[in-house]
Amino acid sequence: MSQSATDQPQADYRSAKTMADVTRHNIQAMRKLEELALTQRSFADRMAAFVAKFCGSIIFVWVHVLIFAVWIAFNVLPGLQHFDPYPFTFLTLCVSLEAIFLSAFILISQNYEMRISERRNQLDLQINLLAEQESTKTLQLLEAVARKLGVSEGNDPEIAALEQATRPDKLARQIEKAYREDAGQPAQTKP
Repeated sequence: MSQSATDQPQADYRSAKTMADVTRHNIQAMRKLEELALTQRSFADRMAAFVAKFCGSIIFVWVHVLIFAVWIAFNVLPGLQHFDPYPFTFLTLCVSLEAIFLSAFILISQNYEMRISERRNQLDLQINLLAEQESTKTLQLLEAVARKLGVSEGNDPEIAALEQATRPDKLARQIEKAYREDAGQPAQTKP
């Protein structure tokens, strides 16, 4: 009986013998997610990424330095037919148009990166919530074992607080309240 591709990572995690194995499996899983995201990009996203990458290179800078130097030199040297004399109005128009298109490509690229970052944040949040739930359950089990063995410390309020399930909606409200207080804004009342 063969394993499907989705069953493989679980088998890899169970076969891990060291922390390095677990880490390697985690890195491979994240790489696969990144590769999947890259293959699902639209043509516009791929084009915008290419343009943004090229425009962020030193080659782009040197090409522009060369073009501007030649343009300006050609239009200021005496004896040549000046097609764009000082103040270089046509050069200004070309540079402005280029800036408009480059900013659009860069914004498209940033929007794509923001969507990927949002997915990562959601994954991170889900993993953190699962880890919190596992920790809470572990504390509850340890407390039950300690009571059963008669080695319980009694009613430790800190352990009791940590054993309670974390509610993300309540935490979000507490964070919002803390930010408002830090900004000197009044706390919002519940609708």
